[in-house]
Amino acid sequence: MTVKYEWANVTLKFITMTTPSRRSLSSDLDETFAALADPTRRAILTRLARGEAAVGDLAQPFDISLPAVSRHLRVLERARLIERRVDAQWRVCRLRPAPLRVAANWIDHYRRFWGERLDDLAALLEQPQPKRRKR
Repeated sequence: MTVKYEWANVTLKFITMTTPSRRSLSSDLDETFAALADPTRRAILTRLARGEAAVGDLAQPFDISLPAVSRHLRVLERARLIERRVDAQWRVCRLRPAPLRVAANWIDHYRRFWGERLDDLAALLEQPQPKRRKR
């Protein structure tokens, strides 16, 4: 669906994005951005970008309890940003980059959109102003 606004020869088009998947793109993005809102979770994702890691290794750099780290991991798992598996006595986590790509694509879409709109506005503002009649 496209919503169109026109003002002063500038047209703004807002495109809503939909997906036929079981979960909506909107709820997926909500969970992704909510998970990314916390600096501890972002640090965990940064570490997992280098490769798999055990939960204990992920917890080591933080001055928080292991249960608190586990809660952060649950949020990341619910957002589908990581997956956890059991390897003997270890709980190993790995990054799932697909939701991050979806979020990056969403951001890039609006970065381009607003870049184009701001370019249109700049062009409009650079046009010479018509002379006003004196009354």
